[in-house]
Amino acid sequence: MNVATKVQKLEADGGVDDAPLYEARRKIYPIAVHGTFRRIKWALLVITLGIYYLLPFVRWDRGPNAPSQAVLVDLANGRFYFFFIEIWPQEIYYVTGLLILAALVLFLMNAVAGRLWCGYLCPQTVWTDLFQAIERMVEGDPRERREKQKNASKAQRAFEAASKHFLWLMVAWWTGGAWVLYFADAPTLVWQLFTGTAPLVAYAWIGILTFTTYVLAGHMREQVCTYMCPWPRIQAALTDEYAFNVTYRYDRGEPRNSFKKAEALKLQGLPAGDCVDCRQCVAACPTGVDIRLGSQLDCIQCGLCIDACDTVMKKVGRPAGLIAYDTEMNVQRRQKGLPPVRKLFRARTVLYTALIAVVGGIMVAALATRGSEGVSVIHDRNPLFVQLSDGSIRNAYTLRIVNKQPMPRRFAISVEGVPEARLEIAGGIAETENGQPVVEVGPDQTYELRALVSTHARLPANASLDVTFHIADVAGGETSSAPDHFKGP
Repeated sequence: MNVATKVQKLEADGGVDDAPLYEARRKIYPIAVHGTFRRIKWALLVITLGIYYLLPFVRWDRGPNAPSQAVLVDLANGRFYFFFIEIWPQEIYYVTGLLILAALVLFLMNAVAGRLWCGYLCPQTVWTDLFQAIERMVEGDPRERREKQKNASKAQRAFEAASKHFLWLMVAWWTGGAWVLYFADAPTLVWQLFTGTAPLVAYAWIGILTFTTYVLAGHMREQVCTYMCPWPRIQAALTDEYAFNVTYRYDRGEPRNSFKKAEALKLQGLPAGDCVDCRQCVAACPTGVDIRLGSQLDCIQCGLCIDACDTVMKKVGRPAGLIAYDTEMNVQRRQKGLPPVRKLFRARTVLYTALIAVVGGIMVAALATRGSEGVSVIHDRNPLFVQLSDGSIRNAYTLRIVNKQPMPRRFAISVEGVPEARLEIAGGIAETENGQPVVEVGPDQTYELRALVSTHARLPANASLDVTFHIADVAGGETSSAPDHFKGP
């Protein structure tokens, strides 16, 4: 029903729209198709799922006292390991940078070719593809399933249904199991899971993720893309007339007719489009969209309708590309006899690319120049300073020294910015280096201490001097600093 018809019906009903708010779900069983985009989707499915399932077992030697798993989220010790990169809790800004990069890449993909992420890389799409492949392998294509409903015995249909759901559950179970392997040493946790000695939280999360994968990929499928995911609604505000989307070229396809009728019309010199109204594009769509009705919220831009249409066009001896990645503007330009316009480089794509380069460059530079040690300081708040019996002013600080190397290190501590400053460590430090107190910090650990800074020098009224604490590796010479203030009366 088009918009004009809806308006006429609404006026006839006295302005009362009694249509239901939600459309009842239509079960969608897309047919198998073959072609360029299907091959791309298979390749990406194998690559992405291969990385997801196998990456926890990849080893990376970080030396003694360090985990050997290449990618590991070590919640117990507050570490994230990614091959040669180690992220500490205080470096959470790297995670923020990754999220910003992910958003910008998503924006760029949308500006270039619409919902590329949804159609090819989204986890919901990838796992749904896998589940549908299992369904077709066990029960056959929709045509075969319809035949079985008429001719196959109940026992055969029950056996196939049970086999399908069993395989779905196995995939979902391994999906949940692979996820928890990123949070502990994978071979060790696999053995613990097999012997029943793994932590209870591991079994709980495997159960939760098994259930969600089975339900979302096996049963909800297109419902997730249409109703649960916010991205279809967001991307509509980010696209423009130059972004390529899966498009039915109605300038070439209309008026549509069956192949025989179209040929008869052409013999009579009457207009006839290339679309033979076979509905193979609809049958191939994983969300049940009829792309010939134009761009729609449900369409995930996966390109399977392109493969289905190209196959039909080849059979009927017509050029491929009736459905293709194109723009509505180009369709209209061809109708007017104008050449198509393709503008890959435009303001938004250049801006997104530049931002990706800047954010990525900042992160790479920060990772390349960051040290393997660090110090932070907190000034005592109550009291801010103390006047000792000899007239000197003393401030107290809490220092936290970080050693990011997998070996113990000794650090000399010094302070500057306060005239005639005297540095003491509460509790006493027996070892010194050139008159500076020295502390030992264990491998991949932090060390907290209380530092007392005092001075006999005359300070100006309401003094607040800039003070800087330095640490220096006694063996290697690497240094780190942290600023604060020295308060006086």
